[in-house]
Amino acid sequence: MSLVLFEDAQCERLAPVTYARIACNIHCGSFRLADFVEQLQTPVHAIVRQHLESQQRIDHPLLQTLDSITHENTSTRPTIMLNARLTPSTATREGIAAAIQYGREHPNESLAILDRDYVAAIINPPWSYAELQLAGYDGLMQLLESAKDFATPTNAPKLTTFAFPHEIVACNMACIEENLELRIRSGLENHSLTQLQDGVFVAQGAQIGEYVLTDTRKGPIIVERGAQIGPYTLLRGPIYIGPKTKILEHSAIKDCVTLAHTTKIGGEVEASIVEPYTNKQHHGFLGHSYLGSWINLGAGTCNSDLKNTYGTVNMEYSFGKAATQMQFLGCIMGDYSKTAINTGIFTGKVIGVCSMMYGFVTSNVPSFVNYARLFGQVASLPPEVMVSTQQRMFARRDVAQRGCDIQLIYDMHRITQSERDRLGEALVF
Repeated sequence: MSLVLFEDAQCERLAPVTYARIACNIHCGSFRLADFVEQLQTPVHAIVRQHLESQQRIDHPLLQTLDSITHENTSTRPTIMLNARLTPSTATREGIAAAIQYGREHPNESLAILDRDYVAAIINPPWSYAELQLAGYDGLMQLLESAKDFATPTNAPKLTTFAFPHEIVACNMACIEENLELRIRSGLENHSLTQLQDGVFVAQGAQIGEYVLTDTRKGPIIVERGAQIGPYTLLRGPIYIGPKTKILEHSAIKDCVTLAHTTKIGGEVEASIVEPYTNKQHHGFLGHSYLGSWINLGAGTCNSDLKNTYGTVNMEYSFGKAATQMQFLGCIMGDYSKTAINTGIFTGKVIGVCSMMYGFVTSNVPSFVNYARLFGQVASLPPEVMVSTQQRMFARRDVAQRGCDIQLIYDMHRITQSERDRLGEALVF
């Protein structure tokens, strides 16, 4: 069996989440789609957007590039192709297994599973690896369009994808309890987790301080290896605390929180996702939000996740407005962005990558800007500033800055230029 993981044009609609990461590396409900694919223990090749190919080669050896296929194997076809936007839920995990099994039982049929008119999976695709190599990312979009005409398997498993950034927050709340139960079953079987008390499971090397209050009535709590929980902290499940995460004293972490590895968390966090290497270690509220990697929230930073009217939140994206049907929804913040002390972020705001915010954030924030509308100014931020900032941040975490990391900053600046162009004369250079 062999598998191809592909990004499609809809990945651009997940911006700013997907500017700096391949879509299969989005954390949601404690898992990434890449985690489920890795569990299949089969060769995986990935077709991703061009500016992320270097990261794919260096940071994700599991996701081999198509040009790594040996000449004698280029005439073969993959067993299944999966959209990198698939949600990392237990239902998706089961659906992938069912699709693979269906393909084995019907080896001569090319079949497609759609989600909202987008290709979620192709079973027994008709294209050889050589044809996929020739097509590349741009040509793949045409092949996906043709795949929409393929038959759908009888009793096809439902495979859902992320279509908008706010759906990541919604999916996290919907799937985290079942995902954690899956982790617990596996962890107890392989002895990587120990039940500390009812509903609280810890890995070796996790440290929990004195007077930590745990509430697992609504879901379990998992504390991974090397994580540290400070004293006088409230943990109300379901919660996933990733490896080497540090939660400071007097924090309140509650109700569907996913913390990826090596994060620093303080204050109050509710129903949110925090990607690796992000700091929110001071007092302040973060609710129903998504934070990318290498973000720092200054002390006192708070976001609103509920409108004064108690109505549902409508998001405004670069491609138009989207009705979320969600009453609680905070902010979506891209990688490398920062807030100053006492920054206030209004409900349902989208913040791009590599931006700095001061005062009240009353509108969406483009990438690579200094945003200080309270003081009457929004200024462009050169990529060289973010390269220097990246170097200092990496050094604090003992992470080496590489050429591909620097190039990613410049690539993101280039592909987000249209965001700054829309500000027109309001942007100060």
